[in-house]
Amino acid sequence: MPAAFLIVESQVTDPEIFKSYMQAAPEVVKSFGGEYLVRAGRMQVLEGDWQPPRLTVLRFPDFETAKTMYDSPGYTHARSLRSGATAMFNMVIVEGV
Repeated sequence: MPAAFLIVESQVTDPEIFKSYMQAAPEVVKSFGGEYLVRAGRMQVLEGDWQPPRLTVLRFPDFETAKTMYDSPGYTHARSLRSGATAMFNMVIVEGV
């Protein structure tokens, strides 16, 4: 079964509120076998005009596990903690090769 990658584009506008989310989310991610591969590191656009303010990439064992994590009570709670902390938060799950 191919791994799945959760890709997040976000713009944090209130770092203090966002800290609560960042304290809660990693524990939930880990409990579903997920791991953070990229978390807002140095970035340079090489082609196109996409200018993401912040990118996060996580790997999960498979697509179903990533979706189950997203829908879990623990992550639902973590999502509620970031309310008011971002101007934008886009997330997709994609299967890898």
